[in-house]
Amino acid sequence: MTRRAWAGLGVFALLRSGGSVRAAAFECDATPPPGQPNIWVEPVKEALDPLFCKGIVLDGNGQRVVLASLDWCGAGGATNDRLCSALAHATAASRRHVWLHTVHQHAAPYVVEDAYPHLEKARPQALRMSARYLGLLSERISAAAAAALGRMVRVERVGAGRAAVERVASARRLLVDGKIVTRYSSTARTPELAGLPEGEIDPDLRCVTLEGERGAIAHLMFYATHPQTFCCDGRVSADFVGAARAAVEREAGAPVIYFTGCAGDVTVGKYNQGREEQRRELAGRLADGMRRAVRAAAFETARDFGWQTAPLRLSPRQDAPPIEAGMSDAEAYRAAIRLAFARRDRALAACALRLGPAWVLCLPGEPLLAFQREAQQAAAGRFVCAAGYGDIFPGYLCRDEDYRLGGYEPSASNVLPGSEERIHQAIRSLAQGS
Repeated sequence: MTRRAWAGLGVFALLRSGGSVRAAAFECDATPPPGQPNIWVEPVKEALDPLFCKGIVLDGNGQRVVLASLDWCGAGGATNDRLCSALAHATAASRRHVWLHTVHQHAAPYVVEDAYPHLEKARPQALRMSARYLGLLSERISAAAAAALGRMVRVERVGAGRAAVERVASARRLLVDGKIVTRYSSTARTPELAGLPEGEIDPDLRCVTLEGERGAIAHLMFYATHPQTFCCDGRVSADFVGAARAAVEREAGAPVIYFTGCAGDVTVGKYNQGREEQRRELAGRLADGMRRAVRAAAFETARDFGWQTAPLRLSPRQDAPPIEAGMSDAEAYRAAIRLAFARRDRALAACALRLGPAWVLCLPGEPLLAFQREAQQAAAGRFVCAAGYGDIFPGYLCRDEDYRLGGYEPSASNVLPGSEERIHQAIRSLAQGS
């Protein structure tokens, strides 16, 4: 396809390399201190375990790509831009070649600074993350990424492996007697919900291993489920995915960078009652899948390298509820986020990374599993990995059918029906460029 044809598709960044690829991983602490907000506006009371920002810097054909995975519930709008711009500046990368993912644990911050002026005006007592802490976090992430530039090594081979994960993920949107039943992340304490079938999930955890002359540089892991066993009580945690990641990282002797897939309608609700022993069991089963995916890797040379971005303009909802006295501070914050998104005038972006045998789709918001399936079909023949939870600002990305059926996800989305086709077009245009 010609460069002019690509312009017609709206793809505004494309690079390819038939030469060498170089890479280095980085990480830093991203645990909010006591008094800063955890998810929504709940103040941090204690940290059960640390949160991290883990990422990788990739060089190919004179271009640089930065992927970062942050143990937060969400970073949207100006907050996402703030952190991506900091990474771009620290690594001398184009801002369009930087993608920040949030793993989406619900014992972690959810920050959309665009909503703060609306929240401050209507609910001044509601807790907001301080500009000082956000600045310190930006500096910390920047320093870690900049230091990685001094450790860049040639990627000799790229491995692609997958393994089925047993008894972790389960569908959240279940159609029962013609109606949508929502099985949240901890509703296994309700026997009738725990007893329902596992439902539509993607059982495979996918692993992309970058290998240098001296061994693994990093393992990039992709799995689609809400990484949540508890929520909203002031405790900070990377939850069971953080525990699984840490265990495998210690054994592998190389960084493990975890990305949550298109998991807007996938949780651990069938297997979780919120008990600590269940959290350990979920971590153990996920870690087992990670280990098997690493062992299953088939390697190819790293000669192919590409980064593409496609604009994604979604129509915002205009029905943000007024912030009223009867609302909780958290409800007021969510209403402020919807109002702020309705006033956004810039397109979002869908991105794709081509690296050896792997094709990695990166989407904003909370995409439902159907869009991961769409990517796997659109890029058939490649090792397809999908990650949602880039810029969290739009909230849930749903199919038109989901709006018709109703339920939690479409009601909580910040975009209108009709978005499905635009998301499909972005996925297809990116896949055609692979």
